[in-house]
Parts: sequence; structure tokens; C-alpha cells
Amino acid sequence: MSRGRPGRHGRDEGTVTAFVVVLFGAFVMFGGLIVDAGGALADKTTAMGVAQEAARAGAQQIDLTVLRQGGTVRLLPDQAVAAAQSYLAQAGATGTATVIDNTVTVTVTAVHDTLLLGVVGLDTLTVTGTGSAHPAPPAPAGAVP
Repeated sequence: MSRGRPGRHGRDEGTVTAFVVVLFGAFVMFGGLIVDAGGALADKTTAMGVAQEAARAGAQQIDLTVLRQGGTVRLLPDQAVAAAQSYLAQAGATGTATVIDNTVTVTVTAVHDTLLLGVVGLDTLTVTGTGSAHPAPPAPAGAVP
């Protein structure tokens, strides 16, 4: 039976440590991806909701004179954009509003601060949400809401 020197276990010393460090780094990256992507997805969902509500606020700005004269629903573009921007300001959101073909479209931009991906230099993720709305035509006379 051959015996090695006491206290020596061969040339494999330290290899487990390197493996653990690499594996731990991979777990942190994967965990960061899951946590931070989930947070960014939640922020995107919020941005979409705010954008949709701002678009609805803008779509309420109709030209009452045209509606009363001929029953046509037409947006007042400047007032619609202003109402959507006002909603965004009240919600503490940043975004843009446009009116094209009687439809208000709002895009909200949000920045998600990462929790774990900052370790690899990714400190923020930018997400956007878009919502659109148009005014509904008036209900026919005698219709039940």
C-alpha cells in the first residue's frame, strides 16, 4: 500500500473552489435575470395601463358643436393631447400623446432600476407602454345603456 505525504491530496487542490465561484456567478446572473426581468415586466404593465388611461382621458375631448349639429364625433386634437399629458403628469409618468384620424395614442416610457444585473453593468432597463382610444359614437335614441 502506497501512502502519499500527509496533508497532500494530489493536484486537485483548489479546483472545487474555482468551480463553486463560477457556478455561484452563473446563479447570480440567472437570478438577476429572473428578478430584474420580472420587475421590468411589471413596470411595462404599469406603463401600458397608464398609457391606456391617458388615451381615454384624451378621447373625451370631443367637439360638441360638430356633434350637436350633425351627430359626428370628432376630437379636438390640441385639447385631447393636453388632457392626455395632464393625466400623465398627475400619474407621475413620462410620455407622448398624438392624435391621428380621431384616435389618441399615448406612449409611456419608464426606467426600471435593476437589483442584481447591476453586477454586470446593467443598472437600468427602459420599458415602454402604448395605449390608444377613440371617442365612442353616441348611442341611438331610445337605446338602453
